[in-house]
Amino acid sequence: MNLTVLLPFRVFVEITAVTRIVAETPDGAFGLLPRRLDGVAALAPGILIYETEAEGEVYLAVDGGILVKTGAEVLVSVRRAIRGTDLGQLRATVEREFLILDEREQEMRAVMAKLESGFLHRFVSLQHD
Repeated sequence: MNLTVLLPFRVFVEITAVTRIVAETPDGAFGLLPRRLDGVAALAPGILIYETEAEGEVYLAVDGGILVKTGAEVLVSVRRAIRGTDLGQLRATVEREFLILDEREQEMRAVMAKLESGFLHRFVSLQHD
């Protein structure tokens, strides 16, 4: 398989001859082998593992995104990714950076929704006056 990991503004990695991929979804982890059927999966923040004969297992901490498998091509599009060799350290990075940022984004979206709602209510009341 060929694995390409895309970030919003660049290609993070392009790997050929991948023998196995393990990814995490909101419903749990799943594996991909070269002859697996094509499909799409939403990815949760977590560890993506890929294996090649040359490198062995390689670990990537990835933020939420999507994985698409078509034939021998596997495309992963995520907001952020970090490559590492220490699985424990990468897991801590996911918990510390990716999950905390998601909480902040949710708080920011809630504040923005309140501001938009307040603006719309005032705008409507001005039109009726």
